[in-house]
Amino acid sequence: MADPAETAAPDDVLAPHGPLPAGGRVRPITRWGTPVMHRAQQRVATYDEGLRSLVADMVATMYAADGVGLAACQVGVDLAVFVFDCPDASGRRTVGVVCNPVLTLPEGRDRRLDADDEGCLSFPGAFVECARPDHARVDGTGLDGEPVSFEGDGLLARCLQHETDHTLGTVFGDRLPTKLRKKLGKQHEKAAEDYPADWPAGVAEGAQAVGADQPVNPTA
Repeated sequence: MADPAETAAPDDVLAPHGPLPAGGRVRPITRWGTPVMHRAQQRVATYDEGLRSLVADMVATMYAADGVGLAACQVGVDLAVFVFDCPDASGRRTVGVVCNPVLTLPEGRDRRLDADDEGCLSFPGAFVECARPDHARVDGTGLDGEPVSFEGDGLLARCLQHETDHTLGTVFGDRLPTKLRKKLGKQHEKAAEDYPADWPAGVAEGAQAVGADQPVNPTA
């Protein structure tokens, strides 16, 4: 999921099930229209180094794209798992990995909709209003198959819903009325030059190359 605000979050980070894996490589992000984006993903059945390596790549890709969440299908992998690093309504960040997510939303009098802007890293450069419940909980399994649970409000609630949707083959554009979907498409087309096919992998590689050519400042 793209961050509509791109605002800095507080230093305190909630990681109830441990930190996100590091050391991954940045991959190109798969776009809407690719078949893997529009079908329910295969359940995670094996918790091994292959899964951990994939998730580390997803984390690196999410950060390179300035996102707050990313699902495996967004790097072209048919697997029901997502990662996130997202603030709630208070601004406190929560980080996590969820395999085989199950979403729980408020019902009845507890159900209130938040019609805030939403964007997707697989349709970059575009944001429109998308009404979603203002609180969400996701249950699933972690990298070692252990039970995990996350819940929250604000952008975190939106992120948990958005990423779970990805594992079910739903993109947030599917939830929009025709008028807003057209608006989203126009924004995306206008920004297309800023997001080449290998984005953000190409951008990350370019930044590394530039960094390697810079002189070292011994006082830094």
